[in-house]
Amino acid sequence: MLKQQKGKLLVIIGPTAVGKTKLSIEMAKRFNGEIISGDSMQVYKGMDIGTAKIKEEEMEGVPHYLLDIKEPDEPFSAAEFQKRANACIEDIQSRGKLPIIVGGTGLYIQSVIYDYHFSEAPSDPLYRERLEKQVKEEGIEPVFDQLRNVDPESAKRIHPNNVRRVIRALEIFHCTGKTMSDQMNQQPTEMKYDTCIIGLTMDRDQLYQRIDQRVDGMVQEGLFDEVQSFHDRGLRDCQSIQAIGYKEIYDYFEDRASIDEAIDSLKQNSRRYAKRQLTWFRNKMDVIWFNMTDIEGFTKKINEISGFVAGKLFDEGEYINLERKEED
Repeated sequence: MLKQQKGKLLVIIGPTAVGKTKLSIEMAKRFNGEIISGDSMQVYKGMDIGTAKIKEEEMEGVPHYLLDIKEPDEPFSAAEFQKRANACIEDIQSRGKLPIIVGGTGLYIQSVIYDYHFSEAPSDPLYRERLEKQVKEEGIEPVFDQLRNVDPESAKRIHPNNVRRVIRALEIFHCTGKTMSDQMNQQPTEMKYDTCIIGLTMDRDQLYQRIDQRVDGMVQEGLFDEVQSFHDRGLRDCQSIQAIGYKEIYDYFEDRASIDEAIDSLKQNSRRYAKRQLTWFRNKMDVIWFNMTDIEGFTKKINEISGFVAGKLFDEGEYINLERKEED
């Protein structure tokens, strides 16, 4: 049977601030699971407040992986995430536990689920340097317009502020004549694991309100001090600082925005990111969606999701044994 041929994997996705962290802890406790972060920025040490990284006390004893594994000035890619995540999955499965990937970085999670094949596309350092110089002299928009023209699908997926990925997408097309989107569309479509993908969604106005409240909470918790520590270290043109929650505050420290303008920009960019996340997940992945709008009915929703996961991943006897372990 399929369920015996492939290792089990639970994936919890959804936009920022929708409640993935809380659900993941409950699922880990109910299904004897351990959690792998699927967030491209929570890998960085010290980037805690701005990425809404889970605190140790919030983990409730559940092991978490792929947090704080890189220095802020180090690059991180989907290929490296895939390699590390697969190693975590195999280790967790070998101990008879359920690996649970939780996060919002669609390409990273997708690369694991569908076992993407990453190959080193040719590079052209002179072409890349020319684009980097153009960005410094004219800003990102003229370069991003080039991406819109040659690879509109990637332009919808990549944020203009992610200069490194914008330039890389153009470099791939320049060197191969094929777009980054073409390469992704040629990836495998069969899942590597026996996977259950749970998606969380919410009424848009309520989600946006939660995002705004989260940003306000980050500011009160010390977001500006956290970002200033990176700014004072001279970190500028590196991947981590392009993250939402950091680049907006950099604008304040470099006199491009007032405090209020930086906070408003962070809220706006977070809402836009949530919208892009939902679009990606709905178009690229086979997701079963659960609406989390009724926060007061969270326990009931947890039970509903648990029942679905049990039926999707476990035979009846397996699930009964899990319930007994929980009681013990």
